[in-house]
Order: sequence, then C-alpha cells, then structure tokens
Amino acid sequence: SVLPSPAPPNLPDRFRMFRSCEWEVLERSLNILQASDFYWGPLSVGEAHAKLQREPVGTYLVRDSSQGNCLFSLSVRMPTGPVSLRISFQEGYFRLKNWFSDCVVRLLELVVAGTRNNPLHFDEMGGTPLV
Repeated sequence: SVLPSPAPPNLPDRFRMFRSCEWEVLERSLNILQASDFYWGPLSVGEAHAKLQREPVGTYLVRDSSQGNCLFSLSVRMPTGPVSLRISFQEGYFRLKNWFSDCVVRLLELVVAGTRNNPLHFDEMGGTPLV
C-alpha cells in the first residue's frame, strides 16, 4: 500500500547542477512523481518513519533525501519497523540496488514487480528481505 502525500510541493531548489539532458530527465520525473500520491517532498527521515510506524507492513513513501549526494529516499514499513533506502541519480538514471530507470515512478514499479518473486536483501535493513 501507499501512504498518500499532502499537496504536491514545488520543484525542489536543492539539486546540484545538471547537464541539460539530465535536467530534462529529472524535471519530467519530478512532474510525474509530484502527481503521485506517495511523494512527500522535504520530509525528514524521523517524520517519515513516524508516519509509517502506524501503517501496515509494505506501505511506502518517497521523500527528498537528506543526503547531499542523493535526490530521493524510499521509506518502507518493514516487519521490524520503517527503513529508508537512498535512490541515487547517475548519468540520467535513478537507481535502487540493481534496478534503474529514467523515471522514479517507473523505478518503483520495477522494484515492486521484481521483489514479488525475488525479495531483495539490503545491508541497511539487517538482511531483512524487501518484498
């Protein structure tokens, strides 16, 4: 399930300089992400985890990353509690573990579909499988 977001925020102004082709990918992806109901924008990790703590296992949200070298984080309610995973942006692609896409929403669709049959194990989650 997805934790619905508040009203869509404006485009973030905290991003580093990008080449024009990267900016086009980023801007398009941000517009799609902001139209979704799971993008929360500038939400701290503590706030995200507090919101997810009350939700069923598997509920997730996307927020702006507090790490300077990442644009977004995926926060997920796991059986052991909420965890956050960084979504990187390199060479025009958003990446999470072995998946990549030029759109954050499409990346999440790939991860959701891919983990149904083959759970991921992230070191950040103490080896807990992500499904």
